Amino acid sequence: MTRNAKINALLLLAVAALAALPLVLGLGDHKEEPFAGADAEAETAITEIEPDYEPWFSPLYEPPSGEIESALFAVQAALGAGVLAYYFGLRRGRRQGEERTAAALRDAPAGD
Repeated sequence: MTRNAKINALLLLAVAALAALPLVLGLGDHKEEPFAGADAEAETAITEIEPDYEPWFSPLYEPPSGEIESALFAVQAALGAGVLAYYFGLRRGRRQGEERTAAALRDAPAGD
């Protein structure tokens, strides 16, 4: 197994552990919505500290249910991951193309 393959395997294992550990350890079992987003947690904390707090603005679009909100967030994350993957793939492809061109020029006879 190459060094890169070992690093990739360890990173994949770490990501899987980060995803599974909260579920296995039962973190959030005492809450009504155990894995609510940071926005909901912040709103709860603010209303506990200052019950008369009025938000400065309201959302442009309020999804009808939590499932739709989660789906929209997942789509947003997938689009962002796709853009990043395209960018890094493009950079790698350009670099490989430059390396092939340099190798071809290096290996070409001097008279061409």
